Amino acid sequence: MKNNPEIIVAGHLCLDIIPGLQNLNIQQPEDFFVPGKLVDSSPAVVSTGGCVSNTGLGLVKMGINAALMGKVGEDSFGRIIKMIFRDDWGVTDGLIVDKESVTSHTTVISPKGYDRMFLHCPGANDTFSISDIDFELVAKAKHFHFGYPPLMRKMYLNNGEELVNIFRRAKETGLTTSLDMALPDPDSESGKIDWKKYLQNVLPYVDIYLPSAEEILFMLDKGKFFEFQNTSSEDSISLFSGDDLHNISSSLLDMGAKIIMIKCGHRGSYIRTADKETLSIIKTGCFNVDEWANIELWQPAFKINVRPNATGSGDATIAGFLTAYIKGCSAEKSICYANATGACSVTAPGALAGLISWEELTERLESGWESAFLEVEGDKWEKAVNTWKRK
Repeated sequence: MKNNPEIIVAGHLCLDIIPGLQNLNIQQPEDFFVPGKLVDSSPAVVSTGGCVSNTGLGLVKMGINAALMGKVGEDSFGRIIKMIFRDDWGVTDGLIVDKESVTSHTTVISPKGYDRMFLHCPGANDTFSISDIDFELVAKAKHFHFGYPPLMRKMYLNNGEELVNIFRRAKETGLTTSLDMALPDPDSESGKIDWKKYLQNVLPYVDIYLPSAEEILFMLDKGKFFEFQNTSSEDSISLFSGDDLHNISSSLLDMGAKIIMIKCGHRGSYIRTADKETLSIIKTGCFNVDEWANIELWQPAFKINVRPNATGSGDATIAGFLTAYIKGCSAEKSICYANATGACSVTAPGALAGLISWEELTERLESGWESAFLEVEGDKWEKAVNTWKRK
C-alpha cells in the first residue's frame, strides 16, 4: 500500500468466529445448550469484523487507498487479523499491536431458526486511546473516519472526552471527519451514559455523522426508542416517519454536525446537510459546496433478488458513501452509491463478500437499477424521481 492514504479508518476491530450450525435440527434452545454434549457442526467461518474491517476493507474493495487503525493484541487472533489484512487485501498501514492487550473476538452462535447470540470479548478495543493514533499518517490523508465508540470503553467514558481529543487533532491537520456509531446494550455501562450530552461534546468536531435510525433514536429519545421496539421489535425501522428523521437531524445540526446520513436498512438512507455558509468552513477539496448545501432527502434502497443478509451492511453503506464523497460526487449521487453498496453487501454472507468494484457499481447504477418501494409520511415531504425530498 502507498504511504499516502486517502482515508484513515480508526476504531473498533475484532475477529468473528462463526461455527457452522445451520444444519442442526434444534426444536428448542435447551437442545443445544446441554452440559457435556458434543454437537457436530459444519466448518466454521473466521473473518475480521468491526468498523475498521467492514468499512475500511469496503473502501479498499472500491479502490480507495485506506489506512486501517484498529488495535489487536500480540496473540493468535491478532496474527490472524494481520494476515487477513495483508494477504487478502494488501493492507499493511495503521494496525496497532499491543503486547498488553488481547485481541477482541466474537463467537456468533446462530442455529437455524433462532436469533443469533454473541459471545464478545472487547479486549484491545477497550484500551484504544489517542496514543494509538498515528497522526503523522493521518496528516497525509484527506479524510478521517472513526467507528463504534459505544463499544470502546475509553471512547465513551467522560462524555466522549478521549474521542473529542482525537477528532480535534484530526481536524487540526486539515482533514474532514466522519463518525459511525453502534447500538449499545441498554443494560451495559455504555447503554447508561448520557448520549445526548456525549454528542453535544463530540459533534462540533465531526463533519459527517453516519448513525442508523435505531442508534440515534436510542441516543436522543430512549422513551420513543423503546416504544418503537415494543411495537415492532423485528422491524422498528418501518415506524420512522419523515418528520422523525427531520427532527432528529435538526438536533444533530444544532449540535455541530454538518452532513448527516441516517441508515434506514431496507428503507434506504436519509441525508440532510447544513447551509452553504456552514459547509464552506470545512477545509476540503472533496466536494462542491453548491452541490451539497441545504439537501434533505430520503433515498430508497435498491431491489435485490435474494434474501438479504444484513451483517455489516451499514458499514458497507458508509464505505460507498465515503468513496463517492472522496471522489467528488454530489450529495444525491453519494447517497445512491451508499445504498447501492449496502444492497450489494446483503447479497452474500458478511459485510464484504457481496461487494463489487467502483466501476462495476457505477455500471449497475447507470443501467437503471430499480429502487425498492418507499413511502414517506410527514409534513412537506414530496415524491420526486426515485427519491423523496422535503420542501
